[in-house]
Amino acid sequence: MTSPEMTVGDLIDLLSGFDRSAPVRQAMNPFFPMAHRLAQVVQFVDEFGQTVVYLAEGRDADAQLGHLPSEVAVALTWRGPVQAPPRRPRRSAGGN
Repeated sequence: MTSPEMTVGDLIDLLSGFDRSAPVRQAMNPFFPMAHRLAQVVQFVDEFGQTVVYLAEGRDADAQLGHLPSEVAVALTWRGPVQAPPRRPRRSAGGN
């Protein structure tokens, strides 16, 4: 990529190495990562006369699929790999 924005050509090049039958999902919001189902691709000319292509999620209630899998957030470098904290011994009912 030579520009700060990904182009359609960049996206096609990146996608060409993947399984063509795999579903495409959109990862959103690095601070609260969620997965969304894509439903539309729309071309538009912006206020500067530049053609822009938008990938949009669907309007259906099930378009947001839920939390992004942690492994995906790590692969996107939105989140570092984390380990569960060590378990502390449980206290007995008597407070000891």
